[in-house]
Amino acid sequence: QVQLVESGGGLVQAGGSLRLSCAASGRTFSNNAMGWFRQAPGKEREFVASINWSGTNTYYKDSVKGRFTISRDAAKNTVYLQMNSLVPEDTAVYYCRGRVGTNEFWGQGTQVTVSS
Repeated sequence: QVQLVESGGGLVQAGGSLRLSCAASGRTFSNNAMGWFRQAPGKEREFVASINWSGTNTYYKDSVKGRFTISRDAAKNTVYLQMNSLVPEDTAVYYCRGRVGTNEFWGQGTQVTVSS
């Protein structure tokens, strides 16, 4: 059974940092793109960042460029999201997604709350 498990969320003051992790089990995603999404209360889930299979190409939502960094460790089958200079608008549940062909796999999410 494929599982993606996010961790690293929490409560942080504006300007602070958090590092999210997404550990995959049940299959390797080393040959697949991985991504982070988020969903704030009352809003639709939105794209935050993605990374290709080799880690050489990354993409970001405009509002997080320069503050967030996505990376991966193929040996650990894990994807990370380093979040710096956090602002209250970053408050959301953050989800990890792995895609294999037309199949999508999602984690359960981790809450990030940024206080002003």
